[in-house]
Parts: sequence; structure tokens; C-alpha cells
Amino acid sequence: MNSSIGIPLSVLDLSPIRNDGTAAEALANTVALARATEAYGYRRFWISEHHNTPAMASSATSIIIGQVAAATERITVGAGGVMLPNHAPYIVAEQFGTLAAYHPGRIDLGLGRAPGSDPWTTRALRREHQSGADFPELTAELRGYLAPGSAERKVRAIPGEGSGVPVFILGSSTFGAALAAREGLPFVFASHFSPDQLLPALELYRAGFRPSATLAKPYAIVAANAVVADTGREAVRIFSSLQQKFLTHFRGGMEFRPPVDDIDALWSPQEARMVNAMLAESYVGTPDTVRQGLAGLAERTGADELMILSEAWDFDARLRSYELLAKTWNL
Repeated sequence: MNSSIGIPLSVLDLSPIRNDGTAAEALANTVALARATEAYGYRRFWISEHHNTPAMASSATSIIIGQVAAATERITVGAGGVMLPNHAPYIVAEQFGTLAAYHPGRIDLGLGRAPGSDPWTTRALRREHQSGADFPELTAELRGYLAPGSAERKVRAIPGEGSGVPVFILGSSTFGAALAAREGLPFVFASHFSPDQLLPALELYRAGFRPSATLAKPYAIVAANAVVADTGREAVRIFSSLQQKFLTHFRGGMEFRPPVDDIDALWSPQEARMVNAMLAESYVGTPDTVRQGLAGLAERTGADELMILSEAWDFDARLRSYELLAKTWNL
């Protein structure tokens, strides 16, 4: 058995909305998935932030985190992540300080600099922060609000101040890697949709890492797609729903559609290349096949933890995917 199987697995959830379903159903599934993956032995359950996207209900991240944490007992729940330029750092500190007060030791705060939406929604959300270039300054401001304070401080995040909420830097390029290294923070790479700079970003992160009061040595989490089923053919069919989501994105929208038997009948060769490039870090098949693929990813990247996105049109198939992976990984 590959030694990489000793590393933890975690869950990334986007609250996917089926094109015949509702946001309420998607959010209920998120809570049910968290309960199940806690029982399966996953370490974390993170919710991403997206806006103005009919295929995803994960917009009000902190509210979803509160619902998930209240419905579970042990699993760490967090943001994967809060797109910080969309928000006032002070408000984020208050929100996550409040979550930590309700659920001590169980709340993570992953921070990203992308808008998580289109340019029009970006303007509606951020107004003054158009490029994300001030992400390092916003991150420092937020961490300042979460640090221990004093009565003399003019602006204090209560709850939040001194809460010790762990901060992670998310990235799909070397920008976030450099920031995480400089600040001595854990780094999470979004290779589930942007795999191109995975290895360069991790190399930069480890080479430039400065130990901090938060972290003595680098800690890297790598996100990947995985669909596990009892047969390879079934897994490939399930995976076609995620492929269609990216296909519809390239065509100017985004829909979560039912699986198909022949994805090649739906796209052009150019579209196939674009989708497959974005989904290059995807592992699809039987438990043995996916275990070997993810173990190879862990070996290749030196990841300390893998964060798994497993999307399926049928919710029972999604639960089954996480269950089979947990068993084959010996969680």
C-alpha cells in the first residue's frame, strides 16, 4: 500500500444546484453530506464562495458553515474559501469569531483573492476592490482583528479578537503561494479547476516559507476532483455531470446537468481540450483506481492533505463516492 495513504482527506463542497432542482435542496444536501463525511472519517468540510451562479448555492459562506457545524460534532468546518476582496475584513473577523464562539476549535478560515463571479457581480460585491491586488493588505488587516487585542484598541472585533481561528491562504497561482510562505501560513492549491501551476506554486511556497507563531513548517493542501463508483464505467458516467458544468461555463453559462453515456457527443474537440485541461487533476473509477491516482498525486506534490471535490447528479452516488474513497484510503 502506498505510504501516501497515511495523509488526511478532506471535503470541498460547492452546494451544487441541479438544473431541475432548487438552492434549498442543494443546501440541505450540503448538511447531509457533512454529516456523512464526518462519519466516514474526513478531517475537514469546507464550503466555497460563489456568486450569481445558478449551478451553485454557496454564496453566503459563513451562514452555511454555521448550519453545517451545528449539524455535526467533530469534523472541522470552514471556508474554502472566503473571497476576501468581496468583504470588509472587520466583518469577516466578527463572523468567524462568532462561529468559533459557537464551535470552539472546529472553524477554519480559508482566504482567496478571486471574486468568485463575473465582472458585473464583482462590481456589485466589491465596489472599491476591483483587482484583488490589495489581498495581502486585507489579509493582514483581518488577521489583526483576530489576534489578541486590548481595551485601548479603537476598533475591536468582538467576537473574533483572540479567537485563534486558523487562517489558510488559497490559491490557483504562485501569488497566494508567495503570500502564504512569507506569512508562515498553510497553503491550499485549487488544482481541482486550475492545475497548471500546481507544482511551481508548491515549490515556491516551500522554498520561501518563513516559520511563524502559527506554523513551524510548510503545510500544503492539494484540492482534486474524485469520483468513485463500484465500476469504472459508472464512475465515468457520473463524472460527465462535472464535465458538462465546465462545458456550459465555456459556452457562457453554468449548469449542473444529468450524466450522459457519451460526453464526446456534446462537445467539440476544442471544448474537450479546454474542459479536460481544467479537470486534469481528476481521478475517476473504482476504489483501487482512484486510490492509486490520489496516492500518486500526494507523492508527486508532497501534499500534507488532500481536499476532495466529488460531484454527482444523484446525491446517493455522491455519498457513495466519498464512502468508497474513505474505505479504500483507510480513514
